[in-house]
Amino acid sequence: MSKASKKGKRTKHNIIPTGSLLFDVLNHIFLGIVALSCILPLIHVLAISFSVSWAAQGGIVYFWPVGFNLESYKFILKNGKFITALIVSLKRVTLGVAINLFLIILTAYPLSKEEHDFKGRTLYAWFLFITILFSGGLIPSYMNIRSLGLLDNILALILPGAVPVFSVVLLLNFFRQLPKGVEESAFVDGASFWTTLWKICVPMSLPSIATIALFSAVAHWNSWFDGIIYMNRTDKYPLQSYLQTIIMMASSSNEFIRATPEMAELLKKINDSTLKAAQIFLGALPIILVYPFLQRFFMKGIVIGSIKG
Repeated sequence: MSKASKKGKRTKHNIIPTGSLLFDVLNHIFLGIVALSCILPLIHVLAISFSVSWAAQGGIVYFWPVGFNLESYKFILKNGKFITALIVSLKRVTLGVAINLFLIILTAYPLSKEEHDFKGRTLYAWFLFITILFSGGLIPSYMNIRSLGLLDNILALILPGAVPVFSVVLLLNFFRQLPKGVEESAFVDGASFWTTLWKICVPMSLPSIATIALFSAVAHWNSWFDGIIYMNRTDKYPLQSYLQTIIMMASSSNEFIRATPEMAELLKKINDSTLKAAQIFLGALPIILVYPFLQRFFMKGIVIGSIKG
């Protein structure tokens, strides 16, 4: 074969098809637009929170602060209600994630076994699946919480969703991917099911468990409706419930003035818009800080846990 033909053949193989190139370009543009649509609203809220009162009130703040100041954040951090609600949310996330993971693991492990290893597995699986399609409704749930004496108790925010079925399905499929020989060798060495679960299966399933933990943390942190329903006292509100009441108020600044009249002078530099923006950003900040550290588990945990090999 001549050098010219070899060169032509090599050049032919190196050419990227036009359709594939066009798809890559359009795909990058589409994903870039989606990414911007997610991050630009947050940047806009952050810019308002750092702007002066007249600029935020006039609607001239977009993606960069006008008259940069930190007075809104100083004001919020001096407000006892915000700090109290933040502490309630931190307690809820810590306790809620721990309970979720413990119950999810205990539910997913036996359901990952075959029918001959766990009698009635199919019946229990269908029982859990039905709860995804049907629920008792708001009124029966409230009556149940009240009859258990959990009103104004942080457990009322945790126990109703203690076993998220989607997370159970994700983890049980991950357990099925684990090598059977590892578990069988543990049984041969005299290990019980309990020891095998916590000493072998759980350490090998950390990517999926980390993904589930993040799902659970985000769900607990963002939930606001149950706090308003089950908490009669505002000092028991989690942060998102407190922020929801603030956003729905006609003017949160007037409430703060009545609560702390010595701060009236400070309100000349801030207004209702800057206060709300600062509180919304502070409410989202913990999840924003945690997400990058657990993001690397997302694809591995979800893909492996959702496909049975």
